[in-house]
Amino acid sequence: MPWLTRLATVARRTGFPVIEVSGWKTRGHGPQPSVEGIVCHHTAGPAGGGDYPSLAVVRDGRPGLDGPLSQFGLGRSGTIYVVAAGRCWHNAPSTSPWHDNSSSIGIEAENNGRQAWPTVQLLAYRRLCAELCREYGLPASRVRAHREVNTGKPDPHSIDMGAFRADVAQLLDARQPALPPRLPELRPGDTSEHVVTLRKKLGAANQTSKVYDATDADLVALVEQFKAKHQLGVGPVWTAACWDILNDRSRS
Repeated sequence: MPWLTRLATVARRTGFPVIEVSGWKTRGHGPQPSVEGIVCHHTAGPAGGGDYPSLAVVRDGRPGLDGPLSQFGLGRSGTIYVVAAGRCWHNAPSTSPWHDNSSSIGIEAENNGRQAWPTVQLLAYRRLCAELCREYGLPASRVRAHREVNTGKPDPHSIDMGAFRADVAQLLDARQPALPPRLPELRPGDTSEHVVTLRKKLGAANQTSKVYDATDADLVALVEQFKAKHQLGVGPVWTAACWDILNDRSRS
């Protein structure tokens, strides 16, 4: 199997924000040999530091273990980070032939191992697993917790994987247990990772700033052009309806 360069496309089908980490399409310990399963992790990272403070570790590794450590990261806001398209060191030794590093995709969800799981993060977790199963022709039973396929691991903590897989199966059958929340409105002065996502999707010249700045003529013009094209009103406010249409347009 070649490098998994469709991972961002698959992630966008969830309807949740997607951040493509620079260089992801060529990052990995060689190409991914096969996709036979999905392994769910928690990062065991710091309690604070924003939506996904573990990104650098997942991307670059830690002492004694080179990165990338997983193909996906999952922020506490439900934002999906696409980290690598190749093989990652996320589960070894594995007790399952379908869930080792050479046969599975890993998802590292931000959680220090004690924090309560935000509802939005769990919704994104289920939807990402469902879309990966759909993409690679896997049943929901191939979605496993790290602790289920590696006896030395505890993650992801406190998630009932039987119920989790049942929800994934419902999503695969198009009987969705819950719709993801609509993404927030963005107004001049707002600051969040969603602003970065918007900049990238609209093709703004500055694609890294988290600030929706009213003096940023390029971004404001792109917003107003998009709203005019889709008859979504006037003005610089980016509404939930704008997100709906933009995400539909981005899917492929």
